[in-house]
Amino acid sequence: MMLQGILINKQFPGPPIDAVTNDNILVNVINKLDVPFLITWNGIKQRRTSWQDGVLGTQCPIPPNSNWTYKFQVKDQIGTYNYFPSIGMQRVAGGYGAFNVDQRSVISKPYPEPFEEFTLLVSDWYNTDFKILEKNLDKGTPLPLPDGLLINGLPSGRAVFTGLKGNASPSWTVCIYKLYKFRISNVGIAVAINFRIQGHTMTLIEVEGAHTLQEVYESLDVHVGQSVTVLVRLRAPLTKDYFIVASSRFTKPILTTTAILKYAGSTTRATKPLPVGPTYHLHWSMKQARTMRLNLTANAARPNPQGSFHYGTIKVMRTIFLTNTAAKINGKLRYAINSISYVDPPTPLKLADWYNVHGVFKLNSVPDKPTNTTPVLAPGVLAFQLHDFVEIILQNSEYTVQSYHMDGSSFYIAGYGNGPWTPAMRRRYNVADTLPRHTVQVYPVSWTAILVSLDNKGMWNLRSAMWSRRYLGQQLYMRVWNDEKSLYTEADPPPNVLFCGLAKKA
Repeated sequence: MMLQGILINKQFPGPPIDAVTNDNILVNVINKLDVPFLITWNGIKQRRTSWQDGVLGTQCPIPPNSNWTYKFQVKDQIGTYNYFPSIGMQRVAGGYGAFNVDQRSVISKPYPEPFEEFTLLVSDWYNTDFKILEKNLDKGTPLPLPDGLLINGLPSGRAVFTGLKGNASPSWTVCIYKLYKFRISNVGIAVAINFRIQGHTMTLIEVEGAHTLQEVYESLDVHVGQSVTVLVRLRAPLTKDYFIVASSRFTKPILTTTAILKYAGSTTRATKPLPVGPTYHLHWSMKQARTMRLNLTANAARPNPQGSFHYGTIKVMRTIFLTNTAAKINGKLRYAINSISYVDPPTPLKLADWYNVHGVFKLNSVPDKPTNTTPVLAPGVLAFQLHDFVEIILQNSEYTVQSYHMDGSSFYIAGYGNGPWTPAMRRRYNVADTLPRHTVQVYPVSWTAILVSLDNKGMWNLRSAMWSRRYLGQQLYMRVWNDEKSLYTEADPPPNVLFCGLAKKA
């Protein structure tokens, strides 16, 4: 069976984008597919310009055989991120790549300088064309378990990680006693993974743009859409090759893929058994998540300590309670948040909002709390005022692990818990040193509470990072707004803005 993949510059994964804090980024996307295409920048917080977010709620798609140039700034941020296609199920076929942002040379790092660094993109893979998956989902067929896992686009045992920055190459080797940085992203669409390196431990140093307390782990859970960065000191007792292992979490059967960590001078191949990882241990995963804490004394992208934002002392202005459900609408499987199953209108929400195109969406069409009514199809939007400080409770009513991503802002993970959330749970919140992230997991029949300062004006996507669920409606948009028209709060539409649907060029 011949499968079609989506390549970027004839590469799979696509070429990495390596930037430095405050760099201006220009990416010219030439669409050579036979369908419309968009790229979104997973975790990159584009200040004041949701026009460049690359999702159908903010911009029109790039038609086949045409091009569009993204222009944005990686303003005041560092970290490990990625990019990928956002339309339909195109992400299944590839089109993704790394997006790494390093701090400026004048900003000190709270960890020793590594000798080299690697980027590892772990993804699930389906032996099915993305168009077929879309048709099956449209018919109401649930997404099946992936056929396997890949590391940097390669199946088990094919990737060899060496001293060449950001790449896999058999011609370079890693050296004993040297310190290496590993940037690890789960760019899959369906399954959480557990990551580990045979014979080595890992020191966590950064999670989605925030420096962490440098705890040591034997293995790390990385949920769908999440990224972590670790340091590994290569001082294993034997100069030989070792397995790098990624295995699926919360699946039966367990999917496993491996890569090779090749030592200089080694003539001994990596040998089994593979290091053992957790399987369906939900409590283990939640306990590990709670150990990931913010380094309050480290600098961030700017010289001030990243712990200087005392989120736990800010008054919450509004509480939003979001519950996900699976439902049948018109006899077909859909997913919903607070009984609204999202559908993209022909006119992007951002264009309709800016150009006063009426009838495209309604503000607060997603209620603040579950209504227990029959789910309906609609372009769901929550309306906020600029600089609102909001508490969002993500309540998982299903028996599967969920993963949510927010564009435009990072949020503080206040807490995780089992069962239904109640106001009494606030006493269990971490209001001192929790991590700001852009993607968070919600365990089965459990809740996750996040706190977010909505200081980035625009129309921003809050979605399931599990792509079939997003495709079938588990998403909404957050309209962050004020009445002031100023370039200090939001940029005007770019000169090359695309128009479609009811939005016409002025």
